[in-house]
Amino acid sequence: MTSFDVAVIGAGATGSAALYALARRGLRVLGLEQFRAGHNRGSSHGVSRIIRYGYYEHPSYVPLVRHADAQWHAIEQGSGRTLRHRTGILEIGTLDATLIRGTLASSREHGLAHDVLDAGEVMRRFPAFQIPSDFIGVLQPDGGWLEVEPSIHALLDLAKAARAQLREGVRVRGLEPNNRGVRIIMDDGSIETRSVIVAAGPWMRAFVPDLPLRVTRQVVGWFDPLEPQLFAPERFPIFMLETHHGIHYGFPLHVQGLKIAKHFHSNEAVDADRVDRTISRKDEATMREAIAEHLPAANGALRRATPCLYTMTPDGDFILDRLPQHPQIVVASPCSGHGFKFAPVIGEILADLATGKATAHDISRFRIGRFA
Repeated sequence: MTSFDVAVIGAGATGSAALYALARRGLRVLGLEQFRAGHNRGSSHGVSRIIRYGYYEHPSYVPLVRHADAQWHAIEQGSGRTLRHRTGILEIGTLDATLIRGTLASSREHGLAHDVLDAGEVMRRFPAFQIPSDFIGVLQPDGGWLEVEPSIHALLDLAKAARAQLREGVRVRGLEPNNRGVRIIMDDGSIETRSVIVAAGPWMRAFVPDLPLRVTRQVVGWFDPLEPQLFAPERFPIFMLETHHGIHYGFPLHVQGLKIAKHFHSNEAVDADRVDRTISRKDEATMREAIAEHLPAANGALRRATPCLYTMTPDGDFILDRLPQHPQIVVASPCSGHGFKFAPVIGEILADLATGKATAHDISRFRIGRFA
């Protein structure tokens, strides 16, 4: 039976960042991943993820994303990889739309650079869009996107360079807290750790069944635009668009096509081990709802699509906390469909929690006790 200071269950964005943060502190750490790092069965795949400062969900996220963005730059330097692409982000909707009200509130509270464009100016500067006259756009220069799978491998490579261990293809069957820490039961044996971070994404409730988490199936697609020149990275930013169809989002044209999806898709609850990975006509129609109406030049053939999983909390905020009854177990569910960009700062927070330290970051919004 081998002993470690901390074990991390799950090597997606959150788990790999935690592993790196812990290893940098000189701790003896082990990562346990049931598949292969960078797999496509959870939430940390799909080529690209948005990074944005004007956080419509709540202004308290802005300091965290600022810190995370600085850390992504350091990870790029340390790994020798290009991970962050700055294209700006354009958020579009009516003045009373949740997206617009929220991003303006965060931008004003934190003094973020942004321009407010009327509908005519949006369409003049970005002629791919066709929007009603009562819509506006909030354009922020700091937005962009992160490369997903390369980011995870960069974090894991840096963690291993700092002497972290990673075991892939290992299914954890249970956790047994004790007065020394936690015993982790696996298919091929067990290990002892002083503490454990559970960053299992859509498999979280297998370890902490009392958490109010709901796993939903998301679908993202890559389209062949009818007018590719309108979507070149130098002419077309990351976008989020709120209409009566919901919130759709997308990216500039990439080698794999024009990536577009509907946030929350059809809100279909699933079991992470039994997800329907076929793409139906209904899935494609859901992605096309806002494209046909507001981005007609993007409404070409669907090149490919893939399912992704959101692990949702009731309020859409993260869970980052020690279990009250077993503080040697740290729970990390920074998901609800908007967590990837925060991975480096969340890794630091989890390293603090797992080693019994007070974190310098404000995580009061993410405590388990709010569900009591």
